[in-house]
Parts: sequence; structure tokens; C-alpha cells
Amino acid sequence: MSDVTNQVIDDTRRWLERAVIGLNLCPFAKAVHTKAQIHYAVSQSDTPRGVLAALRTELNDLMALEPTVRDTTLLILPMCLRDFLEFNDFLRQADRVLRDLGLEGAVQIASFHPAFQFAGTVPDDVTNCTNRSPYPMLHLLREASVDRALAAYPQAELIFEKNMHTLTELGVAGWAALGLGPSVHGKIGS
Repeated sequence: MSDVTNQVIDDTRRWLERAVIGLNLCPFAKAVHTKAQIHYAVSQSDTPRGVLAALRTELNDLMALEPTVRDTTLLILPMCLRDFLEFNDFLRQADRVLRDLGLEGAVQIASFHPAFQFAGTVPDDVTNCTNRSPYPMLHLLREASVDRALAAYPQAELIFEKNMHTLTELGVAGWAALGLGPSVHGKIGS
């Protein structure tokens, strides 16, 4: 792996540790992180078509391994889909790949983006940060693992509301102080 690719992964780990786990935005992330069951994949593609090929590969690789080895994959896209609306439209194609591979019901795709924006919010609404990451990202989750985590977590339906409260209390300045932006800009090397 190149130094740049390693930095993209380091940026993503920092985001995971400081925001997702550190702010407890996802109460299920700490266990798979601690057990080293998260696979970090960096797509060097700068085209949606190339990202779809990487997605197919990562989905097949995820399903080829036992959850105890690889429970989830973060497919990081530093060179493509930087525009949030383009990224959001792309998610339909990603879901089509899931269907084409016969993985609907086995894997779900969660999305994260540096400019993520919930419908009905303004771009600088701090609550959008629940789904903001240093780079565009597709999170590939095994449905069975999600089901187990939700069954073990009391009142899982309240996670979203708790996250909104956490981020509102933190504020834009607090989010910025976490230092979660990308440290890599430009072309990714091999």
C-alpha cells in the first residue's frame, strides 16, 4: 500500500475512533473495532464505474470470510463521488450491485460523505455530522450482525435521537475541534 492510501485509512480510523466510537454515535462499532473485524478498503478509482467494480469485489470478499475474521467493510472513495448529490444518486447503483449479487437481506450498505445532508436540513446543520466522514464511504454491513446488535441493545430506535442531541450539544465548533477532515487531497497513488 502507498503512503497516501495508508493516510486515507488512518484518517478513517481517526474518524471512527473520535466520532463514531468516541461520541458513541454507533454503539455497535467499538466491539468490531476492538476485535479488528473491520476491513478498510480504499478504491483508487475516479469513476463511478470503477467504484462499482470495487464494491463487487469487496462484497464478495466480505461474504467469503467468516464474521469473526471480517464482520464489516468500509469502502473508502477518496477520488470519486465528492459531490454529495452525485454520491447520493450513486447509491441506487450500489444497491443494484447488492441485488445482482443476490446479497439483499445478507448485506446492507450505509453511506457516509464529507458533505452529507439530511433532507430538510441546511448544509451547516451540525446534526448532518452523524453521517459525515473524511471521504465518501460505503459501509458494508452483514444483516445478521446488525440484527444481533440491535437485539442486544435496549431501545435501539432511540440511537438517532440521541445522536442528534449529542451533536447539538457538541456544536459546530466542537465537531471541528475533533480534527476529522481528510489529510489527503488529490490523486491517490498505488
